[in-house]
Amino acid sequence: MTPILEARGLTFRHHGDAGGLNGISLTLRRGRRTALLGPNGAGKSTLLLHLNGLLAPAGGEVWLEGRRLTRDAAALTEWRRAVGLVFQHPDDQLFGPTVLADVAMGPRNLGLDDITADERARGALAELDLSHLAARPVHALSAGEKRRVALAGVIAMQPAVLLLDEPTAGLDADSEGRLLNALERLASAGVALLMATHDVELAREWADDVLVLVDGAAVLSGPIESLTPAVMVQARLRRTWTRQRASLDPVEGVTS
Repeated sequence: MTPILEARGLTFRHHGDAGGLNGISLTLRRGRRTALLGPNGAGKSTLLLHLNGLLAPAGGEVWLEGRRLTRDAAALTEWRRAVGLVFQHPDDQLFGPTVLADVAMGPRNLGLDDITADERARGALAELDLSHLAARPVHALSAGEKRRVALAGVIAMQPAVLLLDEPTAGLDADSEGRLLNALERLASAGVALLMATHDVELAREWADDVLVLVDGAAVLSGPIESLTPAVMVQARLRRTWTRQRASLDPVEGVTS
């Protein structure tokens, strides 16, 4: 299967910080779901920002369908139309006065007319069962609602690649299920998905592939079945709870 997005040997250093990326390579393919795992400070969010073009690497390259990412303003705009990013903190992504206006903002920025942009926005809200919130002010949303609206805003752009930074954090079981169902439909439609998460059980159930980072370096890249207890220990990952949220009984597994 031909890759749609590739990172080749990305390196990066934060100013005054030892953290960054140390030669990260990654391949995403259409319709494949990839989990991005690692402890805090491993470089997960930094990698997503590079793939979306918001950060420029000190070394290495990012390619999308045979095109190398450059820092040209027009090229970056076109890139971000194809590679959508849902931030870890939704308040960094929500700017419209109402939910509908916010979700329609991206399609309008693509040059679509108001009617088409609103149609795109309403479709994305329906995809996430958020149609009832269309007229609500963004500031009146709960934290979980804000996460789903931020995702709807990116879905409305109809990206070929969707990057998600901890999208299920703060969601109850019902909201998480609706979000994951929407992601499943996107994958079925051929969208390549990369989700950063601390939830190992979610990764095991959801992902086809996995990339595990430790201190900015990849310690595992492969099918999700290759995520072994030994790798989890190396990456300081915990497997503590079952995915049945109603259960409070810890399960056997590797702990950090």
